[in-house]
Amino acid sequence: MRLFDTHAHLHFPDFADDLNAVLDRARAAGVRGMVTIGTDRETNRAVVALARRLPDVWATVGIHPHDAGEAREADFEEMERLARDEPKVVGFGEMGLDFFRNLSPPDAQRRVFRRQIDIARRARKPLVIHCRDAHDETLAILGGERVAEVGGVMHCFSGDVEIARRCLDLGLFISLAGPVTYKNARALPEVARFVPEDRLVVETDCPYLPPTPHRGQRNEPAYVALTAEHVAGLRGADPEALGDALTTNGAKLFGITVT
Repeated sequence: MRLFDTHAHLHFPDFADDLNAVLDRARAAGVRGMVTIGTDRETNRAVVALARRLPDVWATVGIHPHDAGEAREADFEEMERLARDEPKVVGFGEMGLDFFRNLSPPDAQRRVFRRQIDIARRARKPLVIHCRDAHDETLAILGGERVAEVGGVMHCFSGDVEIARRCLDLGLFISLAGPVTYKNARALPEVARFVPEDRLVVETDCPYLPPTPHRGQRNEPAYVALTAEHVAGLRGADPEALGDALTTNGAKLFGITVT
């Protein structure tokens, strides 16, 4: 299969000891490209440094809702500079709202989310959106801030078909991760069948959320093949053909070329 991992955290310490082997396994599994995702001032610098030296890895810069309370003006200025000056920076995020853990005050989350959308719109970069227990407000903000002007993706989608429909109406891609393979996947199998082929992408969110049968282990980009194969089965699609489509979609989302 030809594959694209639209959301990974390759710069995390989990991969410090064997990143080259992890990347080799991903390429052997058919992964043609990976996007490693920034979440705060330190990781934004780390993802850019990693993407600079790896031809099949790109980066996004952003402030995760968990880190919104620590955001400073200099962080926004640096993200805007990186998006303007670094060709391997292809998106903004991970950004959004998380009212499940509430590690930052909700008002700070909202403020930082809106600020990043504004910067992304000026930089003409798509959004990578984190949403947990906050779908209604997240979608309201995205609509009000004209997300359709830049596009983006609902990362590690966790809603139902109705929420997926609302995301599609805003012009967003839907990204499915390892949880779609779980026995307690709830609405995700129906979402996997519902989303049009040209609006669907897959991801690992590694080192988190490994697909079946690797639950309890460290996730890695090679395992995106398992998620893609499972989604193909749910859709009654040919896995290789769907893999090609998902890869094309990932490249279109981030405005890059994947061979």
